[in-house]
Amino acid sequence: MTQLALFGGPRSIDREFPRYNPIGREEMAAAQRVLQSGVLSKFLGAWDADFYGGPEVQGFEREWERAFRTKHAVTVNSATSGLIAALGAVGVEPGDEVIVSPWTMSASATAILVWNAIPVFADIQSDTFNLDPIAVEKAITPRTRAIMAVDIFGQAADLDALMAIARRHGLAVIEDCAQAPGALHGARYTGTVADIGVYSLNYHKHIHTGEGGVCVTDDARLAERMQLIRNHAESVVGDKGVTEIDNMIGFNFRMTEIEAAIGREQLKKLPALVASRQALAARLSQGLAGLKGLQTPVVRSGNTHAYYVYPMTVDAAATGVGRDRLIEALAAEGLAVGGGYVNLHLLPMYQRRIAYGKGGYPWKGGPYRGAVDYSKGICPVAESLHQSRLMHIGMCQFDYRGEDMELLAAAFRKVWASLDAL
Repeated sequence: MTQLALFGGPRSIDREFPRYNPIGREEMAAAQRVLQSGVLSKFLGAWDADFYGGPEVQGFEREWERAFRTKHAVTVNSATSGLIAALGAVGVEPGDEVIVSPWTMSASATAILVWNAIPVFADIQSDTFNLDPIAVEKAITPRTRAIMAVDIFGQAADLDALMAIARRHGLAVIEDCAQAPGALHGARYTGTVADIGVYSLNYHKHIHTGEGGVCVTDDARLAERMQLIRNHAESVVGDKGVTEIDNMIGFNFRMTEIEAAIGREQLKKLPALVASRQALAARLSQGLAGLKGLQTPVVRSGNTHAYYVYPMTVDAAATGVGRDRLIEALAAEGLAVGGGYVNLHLLPMYQRRIAYGKGGYPWKGGPYRGAVDYSKGICPVAESLHQSRLMHIGMCQFDYRGEDMELLAAAFRKVWASLDAL
């Protein structure tokens, strides 16, 4: 048996993997085309022919609609901005509650606070790491206005169950699809099942424009409201003849012409890039099969997985070795494996209930009349996974090739063969 690198043996992986970079000549030519035009942005924050942006922005939106089979696409300068616009569009008001996963990027929850509403964290499922519909329904109160379903790591949440719950209770659903573009839920793309879906185009996603995002909906009213929130709504609604002016607050969430031009080229590559991550993940799962105590990704029936992250869980009772020790051994072999993810409800903002100013607003001193709980233990599955069970590999971090999966699997197998030594 070869000695573990942790104890002085040779490393399983003795080279650096190149950084994942889907940008090529096509994107360079697209950016140059915009630069030569001299029109880097064509948005006007007024009711004008240019209210909707320039030709690249509008072209990108129409192409996204066709690619994702959705009626309306609204580009924004980030997925964070998109989530803010989506929450405003569905009518979230100060004092409302929005149910969200604790396992997501922080913006999923802080976007709720932007509207002076209250994030309510519901627990996740132990196999897919997405919102647990049972926990969501238990968290509903008379103040609940919406559910934010996060398609974490690259797989759709249990959208059928979540949509059914929302319809029973008269709630809106926003799908945070930042990590799962191109994945399927049944016959529909993730992001297109909820009332509004939001995609991310920042630099470490499957496709990117540096920064950027896209919101989609089949509802023309919601699309218009997002377009208004994106572009100085309060200056536009009067001349446009909009009478529903709640949440029509002036933001600048506009995408530039260069970003849109790059996005148009990136969009063409998305199916192949997602398929490549899926093929890599399948090969890695095959290489890891049979390792005791290690659960490779679970894909719900009817879903496909985009594998922004390759998530695993480890059972220390079966391995006899704790998760963190395994990660240490894998790191010595040359493989960076993440441990845990995040528990947003345990961040200082929520533990101390400090957001706007020092007085606890919007939890205190405003219209909120609830008693939301952020104490440790409210999301036991999420907390346990973070503390000791989750391991993950970033599949959009490096430009992996098929044969690289053999190296990754070999590192795991070497560590597992020496569990007693650990």
